[in-house]
Amino acid sequence: MDYRAEIIETGDPRKKSASIIINAPAAIIFNLLADPAMHSRIDGSKSVQSVIKAPTRLTLGAKFSMNMKIGVRYRITNRVIEFEEGKLIAWRHLGRWVWRYEIKEITPNQTVVVESFDGNSSPFQWWLRMRKAYPFVQIAIAKSLVRLKKYFEEQ
Repeated sequence: MDYRAEIIETGDPRKKSASIIINAPAAIIFNLLADPAMHSRIDGSKSVQSVIKAPTRLTLGAKFSMNMKIGVRYRITNRVIEFEEGKLIAWRHLGRWVWRYEIKEITPNQTVVVESFDGNSSPFQWWLRMRKAYPFVQIAIAKSLVRLKKYFEEQ
């Protein structure tokens, strides 16, 4: 099957977003997103490798550390900065850019998921530009949403 996420034009060059409709209940999708151990399964950038230390389920203020790889291996610690059970979860790390998932139920078995990367709060704009992070992230977000959809619809 050919799945595609829809790119959302935010009007802000530092905020990249995409959306997808998934044939699964919103609560189940949210539970997967709130489980750091599942992040490597859905990461479209393939940079998330594994959990170092994390709670089994994220909540507001929770910290979680991950093994990462973008060219070189490194570790990153994230903190959940936005959390609304079943609807919204977002985290950031030392770079201060934000990864956000918004979940909206259409029907009991169909859900819209919007993933966003927001670099506005980062003091490291020079690094994001040098690494061409914004165009890369736009593609990675779309791929992550496709992987999320496949996880629920191809089991």
